[in-house]
Amino acid sequence: MASKQNQEESKRSVFLKSLFCGAAGAFIWGIISSIAYFFSFSEVSHGSFILRSFFSGSWTEGITGELISLAIITVLGVLPALVYYLLMKNLHGVMPGIMFGIGLWVLVFIIMNPMFYYVPTFYDLSSDTIVTTICQFVLYGVFVGYTISYEHHDRRIVANHPQKEA
Repeated sequence: MASKQNQEESKRSVFLKSLFCGAAGAFIWGIISSIAYFFSFSEVSHGSFILRSFFSGSWTEGITGELISLAIITVLGVLPALVYYLLMKNLHGVMPGIMFGIGLWVLVFIIMNPMFYYVPTFYDLSSDTIVTTICQFVLYGVFVGYTISYEHHDRRIVANHPQKEA
């Protein structure tokens, strides 16, 4: 009975850590995206394009807009982590995270692009923006994917091989 309860707590723990990992990754890579935008490596900042696509005004372009955008992107970062947890947590290594990051990039910059009028179409993006944003999404995917897979694998090993009580 105690073993089943421990397994349930372990699953819940991995799930909550996965959600936190997605938010933390989105926060970290949102900051990196803003820095890349500031130094003109990219035409778009991940967080601010979400805000600027739905709201207009000078406040969206200053530090206030960047901070609000960072908060939005941090909250939204939970969604990809949830998808990774549900569909890909059993996969090991870096490649699933790389593929996940590329898939997210395609989703945001190609499939969902019409939703974000602030972002130029794929054909209008500069090569610097494409390379920079793909790299950022890949790094986010690896961060989230590797963390979730490692945590899931680690908890599974602990659940299958409990320490003997003395």
